Amino acid sequence: MADVDVRLVDVTKRFGDQVAVDGITLDVTDGEFFTLLGPSGCGKTTTLRMIAGLELPNEGRILIAGRDVTRLGASERDVSMVFQSYALFPHMSVLENVAYGLRRSGLAKPEAEKRAQEGLEQVGLKGYSARQPSELSGGQQQRVALARAIVVEPEVLLLDEPLSNLDANLREEMRFEIRRLHDEFKITTVYVTHDQGEAMVTSDRIVVMNKGRVEQVDAPQQLYAQPRSRFVAGFIGRTNFVERDGKTYSLRPHSIGLSAARPASHGVEAEIVDRAYLGEHWDYQVKPLGEAKPLRVSTGPNTVYALGSRVWLEIDPAAMVRVE
Repeated sequence: MADVDVRLVDVTKRFGDQVAVDGITLDVTDGEFFTLLGPSGCGKTTTLRMIAGLELPNEGRILIAGRDVTRLGASERDVSMVFQSYALFPHMSVLENVAYGLRRSGLAKPEAEKRAQEGLEQVGLKGYSARQPSELSGGQQQRVALARAIVVEPEVLLLDEPLSNLDANLREEMRFEIRRLHDEFKITTVYVTHDQGEAMVTSDRIVVMNKGRVEQVDAPQQLYAQPRSRFVAGFIGRTNFVERDGKTYSLRPHSIGLSAARPASHGVEAEIVDRAYLGEHWDYQVKPLGEAKPLRVSTGPNTVYALGSRVWLEIDPAAMVRVE
């Protein structure tokens, strides 16, 4: 069994009368890429800042590598943090920015600069040493921030919404880059995002948070296929909520068969009431006859039905996951 590198035990954080984090308990294993996922205001960034030592909990304990750091400041913890704003020093060169933490730790300038150069090469910025941060694109600044955090070889790497300021294409590219760096350095990583796609691509495990509490902790595939709550089912991907016998079930749009001919079993006649072509697939709103609420159904790009078409839905009961 893997060692626990970060442990939170019954951690609570209040700001005045507001409870930002409500008694959460989490374990992050050594070398794991662990993501805190949830909507704005769910407590994920506050949790990360408590791990970093930038906020202290009102209650509970935080341990890093078995050491109780609950009341220690940020400089007393073996962590590095990459901020949403990158937080590069504008008056320093790229090389000086990356070497900064190494120099603060007491490393001689020549060795610090040598390791900083190696760090820049590892993030694809060889030849950028003499530039100023203002001369870099957002993606390049993010790579500098990553290099600066990694070269000090922290016990834990913390990333707070690091891709939110990038455009969509660059964000997608950097997801894979961050995961590649993690796999190369094997640093325990705690990552904060509100972007479910980002979390699914990068993470070994994800904790879904809601209103300061933990909804579910699981591998990405498990969160999608077996959500335990209505909130998780609706936040991770798209789903339909279906009521049967007083119980609520999650039914993913791609799990519903759609055809012009009546299926052999579990067939429901319906009407196409709306549709959207999204390139890789069609997104249909399909209303079963006699019911008021439509279902979302996803099909391949070549499965085309006109608005108002009568179709048949094939719903496999095994694809329906009960949620609370």
